[in-house]
Amino acid sequence: MSVSRLSVAALAAFALLSLGACSRDNGLTLSAPDAYAQVQAGTLTLIDVRTSDEWRQTGVAQGALRINMANAQGEAGFIRQVDTALGGDRNAPIGLIGLAGSRATHAQEVLRESGFAHVYTIKEGMLGSSAGPGWIARKLPVEPCPRC
Repeated sequence: MSVSRLSVAALAAFALLSLGACSRDNGLTLSAPDAYAQVQAGTLTLIDVRTSDEWRQTGVAQGALRINMANAQGEAGFIRQVDTALGGDRNAPIGLIGLAGSRATHAQEVLRESGFAHVYTIKEGMLGSSAGPGWIARKLPVEPCPRC
């Protein structure tokens, strides 16, 4: 095989691998209204993965558990807290919300890699992102958290 054919073959292989990485499933998502409806129906456990300072500043989505992704024991501590909150049921549907989606997406990856089966992100977050206006702008209920 000539050098140019080898180069073309290598470039083609790289392109195919890159395409697969770009189209990879980044996980399940829900809009803020859909997440709220599922929480109200009792079919989704909503977890706010932000910090206590952020909870104090904006409040917390009504019905959400507060489990900070930035856990003192690292990701293992976060996983343990989520597992405890769900009573060990790693098949229970979970919705993760953060400020604008990035942290929730990271938390989703961590939980999926740890065996949680049905983990959704609310990519628009509390304040909005390219995925949507956010929980607060949609005027969904928020609970104050003055002692968080």
